[in-house]
Amino acid sequence: MYRMLCAASMLIVAAFPAVAQTAGSAGPVSPEIVKDLAPTGKLRAAINLGNPILAVRDPATREPRGVSVDLARELGKRLSIPVELVVFESAGNVVAGQKAGAWDVAFLAIDPARASELRFTAPYVVIEGSYLVPDRSPIRSNADVDRTGVRVVVGAGSAYDLFLSRELTQATIVRAPTSPLVTDTLVAQKLDVAAGVKQLLEADAVRVPGLRLLDGRFMVINQAIGTPRARVAGAQYLREFVEEMKASGFVAQSLARHHIEGAQVGPPAAR
Repeated sequence: MYRMLCAASMLIVAAFPAVAQTAGSAGPVSPEIVKDLAPTGKLRAAINLGNPILAVRDPATREPRGVSVDLARELGKRLSIPVELVVFESAGNVVAGQKAGAWDVAFLAIDPARASELRFTAPYVVIEGSYLVPDRSPIRSNADVDRTGVRVVVGAGSAYDLFLSRELTQATIVRAPTSPLVTDTLVAQKLDVAAGVKQLLEADAVRVPGLRLLDGRFMVINQAIGTPRARVAGAQYLREFVEEMKASGFVAQSLARHHIEGAQVGPPAAR
């Protein structure tokens, strides 16, 4: 698992190359849908480097790559327009970017707090949220976490932050700048629990001695494509696009190509 370079600033990268494998074309897209999804004439796709299941920065080229990047580029091909990857270091910054009008579509976890401003597809990838604790911690299970005096560190504005802010009633939440920094924050501040993507925390448990992952998961994270709520026609097209990408094997092939383990292709959307 690659470690992310964490920074507060946003980097915008123009990206035009095709993905290594593409699904069959569904035919021309109406100009109305293209305009709804990409009013500037290019598809501005928000990519979150805070979740390494979705995207990482290539160590050689420094450009983002991953399943969300592949989907963004394939979507641009379907719309017959160029793609601009708008790269963020955290999900919280992606949401802030939407308020500033910085992107047209985003690859984010579905959450009620975000649904008031965004329309989401069904999930294209399902991942798990887990807890990481020091070896000597008395916390032995997920049920032990929500106790008075327990301090849980999460990435600010992440799906885990939003979920645990609703669910934890006794533990205290501490927010790290980004999800890839939760383990370092746990150690540096001598906190009790780190919460985040299971695969990232597994890698951190190997990287940092004296830590262990709790069994099981505390949440399921449904990763989807979101677009501003006003874009009704575009949102419907995105829903159909995601269903085709799952059914055709595109998502599964992308996960395999990027050597992502432990993530599941999202189930078909409910009819």
